[in-house]
Amino acid sequence: MGQTIVEKILARASGKKRVSPGDLINAKIDFALGNDITAPVAINEFKKTGAEKVFDKERIALIPDHFTPNKDIQTAEQVKLMRDFARQQGIIHYYEIGRMGIEHALLPELGLVLPGEVVIGADSHTCTYGALGAFATGVGSTDLAAVMATGELWFKVPHTIRIAFHGNLPPWVGGKDLILYTIGQLGVDGARYAALEFSGSAISRLDMDARFTISNMAIEAGAKAGLIPPDEVTRKYLTGRTARPYTAVLGDEGAPVAEEYNWDVESLEPQVSLPYSPANARPVSSVAGTEIDQVVIGSCTNGRIGDLRQAAALLKGKKVHPRVRLIVIPATQAIYLQAMREGLLEIFVEAGAAVSTPTCGPCLGGHMGILAGGEVAVATTNRNFVGRMGHPESRIYLAGPAVAAASAVSGVIAHPREIGGGDAR
Repeated sequence: MGQTIVEKILARASGKKRVSPGDLINAKIDFALGNDITAPVAINEFKKTGAEKVFDKERIALIPDHFTPNKDIQTAEQVKLMRDFARQQGIIHYYEIGRMGIEHALLPELGLVLPGEVVIGADSHTCTYGALGAFATGVGSTDLAAVMATGELWFKVPHTIRIAFHGNLPPWVGGKDLILYTIGQLGVDGARYAALEFSGSAISRLDMDARFTISNMAIEAGAKAGLIPPDEVTRKYLTGRTARPYTAVLGDEGAPVAEEYNWDVESLEPQVSLPYSPANARPVSSVAGTEIDQVVIGSCTNGRIGDLRQAAALLKGKKVHPRVRLIVIPATQAIYLQAMREGLLEIFVEAGAAVSTPTCGPCLGGHMGILAGGEVAVATTNRNFVGRMGHPESRIYLAGPAVAAASAVSGVIAHPREIGGGDAR
C-alpha cells in the first residue's frame, strides 16, 4: 500500500520504513523556531530542563516579529531575553530589527526550511512551509523547549485530506481566494489534525508566493499541516537560497487518503471571509458596498512581493478613500527593498498609504493599526476573530491583496474591476 507525502516524511524522521495515520512516533526535528511572544516562555522552560546547550545552534531560529519595533517596556524585555539567549547559545539564526522579517516569510526566503523536512515552530502558522513540501506544524512553547534541548518531538501521524483545484484562475483570483474557499467548504474544524494536501492544475500554475498563502492558512481549517507536492516551481525558488542538501518527497500514486475533494476554479470569484471566522467565506459580490475604516495589506499570509505588486497595480494613479486608512507592511526587509526598487512603495505613498517596517503588528492586535470600537477593516491577514485586531466590537473582513486594494480606494468592500482592474495577468 502506498504512502502519502506526510507519511513518508514522518517515517523518515522517526527511523521507520512506514507509518500509518494514528501512529504515535518520536521524530527528529530538522528545524525549530520561536518568536518574541513564544520563545521567551520556551527559553525559561529550557533552562528548567538542566540542559546546558541547545541540540543544534544552526537548526534553531529566534525571530522577534510580533511586537517589533518594540512597542513598550514589556515587549522590549521579551526581545532582550531572546537576544541574550541567542548570544549565550551561539544561535546563528537570530534576526534583529533591520535585518529581520515576519518569521514565516523570512525562513523560506533564507532557505532555512526545505522539502522533506520536519519543521516545528511555536506559532500556529508554521504550517506555511508545507508549500515547499515539508511537514511543518505549530507547537506550544514547552514543546519548543523540549526540541531545543533534545532535537526530537512526538507526533500522532495525521490522516491526509487531498484537495485538487482544476482549471484556469479568473482575473484577480489567487492563493488567498483558494484557501478561503477551502476553509469555507470544510469549516474551522473540518480538517482537524489532518494533513491537507493541495494539488491540481490550478495549484501547479501558482508561484511560490501564492502557495505559501495557501499553506499558511491550513491551520484555520483545523489542519496539522498543509502541503503542496514539490515540483519545478519549488526547485527554482530554492535555487541559490540554500546550501543545505534536501530530498523532495512525493506521495505514492494511489496512496489512500481519508477524504478527497475536486473543485473547478473557472467561475470562482475573489473571496471575502466575514466576521468572526475565516470559514465565513463568501464571493466578494455578496458583501460589496460594506463601508470600511481601515485596510491592512501584509502579514505572513500576504506580505510577499507578489502581493505588493498586485496591490500596487490597482493603486497606481489612484487615491485611498478619504475615510479609509491604508497600512502596507512588506513581510521582510528583502521584500521591502525589492518593492522600493520596483517603485511600489512610491505608488503606495502617493496613493495615501502608510508603509511600515516588517512586523506582525496589527494582525494580532499588537500595534501599528489597532481598531477602535465599531470600526471595520479589510485585511489580508489570516484571522478575524472577535477582538483580533483591537476592540472586541470591531469587525474584520479577510481578503486577498486585490480586494483589499480595491476596497481601500472605494471606501467600501469592492471587486477589483470596480476601480478599473482588468485582467490581473
